[in-house]
Amino acid sequence: MTAENPIVIVGTGLAGYTLAREVRKLDKTVPITLVTADDGHSYSKPMLSTAVAKGKSAEDLSMANAGKMAAQLGVTVRTFATVTGVHPDQHSISLGEETLPYRQLVLAWGADVVRPKLEGNALDQVFSINDLKDYRRFRACLEGKRRVLILGAGLIGCEFANDLLSGEFSVEIVAPSSQVLPGLLPTPAAEALQAALMEQGVEFHLGKTALSVNHTDQGIAVRLDDESLLEVDIVVSAVGLKPRIQLVKDTLACQRGILVNRALETSREDVYALGDCAEVDGQVMLYVAPLMACAR
Repeated sequence: MTAENPIVIVGTGLAGYTLAREVRKLDKTVPITLVTADDGHSYSKPMLSTAVAKGKSAEDLSMANAGKMAAQLGVTVRTFATVTGVHPDQHSISLGEETLPYRQLVLAWGADVVRPKLEGNALDQVFSINDLKDYRRFRACLEGKRRVLILGAGLIGCEFANDLLSGEFSVEIVAPSSQVLPGLLPTPAAEALQAALMEQGVEFHLGKTALSVNHTDQGIAVRLDDESLLEVDIVVSAVGLKPRIQLVKDTLACQRGILVNRALETSREDVYALGDCAEVDGQVMLYVAPLMACAR
């Protein structure tokens, strides 16, 4: 490691770009390199579940491309670069055959969607929406369709339901939980939210799980674990997120997420984790407010 090596931030989501901005407030000259597997566009992730009713395309949601962000922050942004190895002893990461050294490394690469275990021949019509690329594909396939089934009654599932209702879609929700927003709302508040969504037209199938998704002449048939069939046109999976730890689970201390202390330090020197991939004091906070607080 040398003083000329950059601070390397893996991830150009809200966590990565916010951290780079905060570092620049403290040091105008330290070299910073952001690495991302996608195109590096800056956008507000919460808008992914609230943009349909507003008629927003993926391009509309993008606030700045990687080049603009690099110029704005005075950083280098490496797009379409996949991290294939993290080497704390060598203070470097691997990008395929390339080795990128760092002075400090910050993992801000987020979380992966939890994929429901489904059978059937219509799995291409089940959409998990976790980034702009996912949203772009979903919007394209949504054209001309009216009946949407949402898997999951958590925060994102309910946000999608509200958004699609405003866009005049027919919405049904299937979830194994007995209430909406389990773990987030007490039962009376959850019942009030469910009643409000039902009043707007959402049909709930709580305490049930989807087993298969198959094409029919009328659209898609979704079979539930009580053997009932739901006829819809498209399925949105919002059953949850899991921190990305696979690449570093044998290198860094991990449980649900990458274990960090309140200074966001991992088990290895000069390696930090931030945002959806990090576990702080036993908690994985998959929300914007704690992410922003940690970045600052």
